[in-house]
Amino acid sequence: MAKTMSIRMDDESYRFLSKFAKDERADLSKAVRDVVCRGRIMLAIERYKKGTSSLGRAAEMAGVTVAEMLALLAEYGVKSRLEKEDYIEGLGNLAKVW
Repeated sequence: MAKTMSIRMDDESYRFLSKFAKDERADLSKAVRDVVCRGRIMLAIERYKKGTSSLGRAAEMAGVTVAEMLALLAEYGVKSRLEKEDYIEGLGNLAKVW
């Protein structure tokens, strides 16, 4: 269920969001939701890149699957920190549930 919230922001941010909404042919609420969604993804990428989040945690933070997170990391040129052992462990876990 969607929640409603009220926020305060500076004039420059409001002008940016208003212009963004106009450029995207969307209302201001949709523009804010889009920026928040994109921000979640960028925050997750940044934390994964710095090593402060695991791949799974970054995917959770971004609101995407691990596979989608891997694709996003590749799209932004972030190298995976997964090691051969991680893949072997993943295959072992898959074999257990398959």
